[in-house]
Amino acid sequence: MDEIPDISTHLALRLRDLRTGAGMTLDGLAERTGVSRSMISLIERGESSPTAAVLDKLAAGLGVTLASLFAEQESTAASPLSRHDDQRIWRDPESGYMRRNLSAAGFPSPIELVEVVLPAGARVAYDTGQRATTVHQQIWIIEGAITLTLGDETYRLGTGDCLSMRLDQPIVFRNLTDDPARYVVALATDPRASTSLHR
Repeated sequence: MDEIPDISTHLALRLRDLRTGAGMTLDGLAERTGVSRSMISLIERGESSPTAAVLDKLAAGLGVTLASLFAEQESTAASPLSRHDDQRIWRDPESGYMRRNLSAAGFPSPIELVEVVLPAGARVAYDTGQRATTVHQQIWIIEGAITLTLGDETYRLGTGDCLSMRLDQPIVFRNLTDDPARYVVALATDPRASTSLHR
């Protein structure tokens, strides 16, 4: 995928901008997230390809959603239209899962939409749990089936199913089938529970 070098550079710049904008040092973010200072430094220099699990820890430590790491800085001049060919694509180097940011880049909105393709047999685990902000998420299965474990609850989701949740517990996505699964994730941060560190 020829998008990967561009998105890696974007992630490096976006992470550094969010961290410095929050007045946080590398050591401070490392302490808050459990990700080593050296790893964060490598990511910010574009010298490491972080996994989805690492990015989720960093996003939680910065008080933003994982999707916002792939987004542009908000601007009132941003277009509300997101063309298919302009949507950023990223592939997790560990699981091979692919995510496409559907929402208009930089357009101010409390909702973020992401399309995900989870390969057959893939597993993606986010063990972040409690976050500085309250994030609501819904997952709508377009094709295939996944098994999702949220804390102690496990759900098997098939085509057309939609699951609502708050991101305040560890979550594991599994594709136990022989075919890829495709789904849309909708995220919204609760402004009543936000801090100064959210998107």
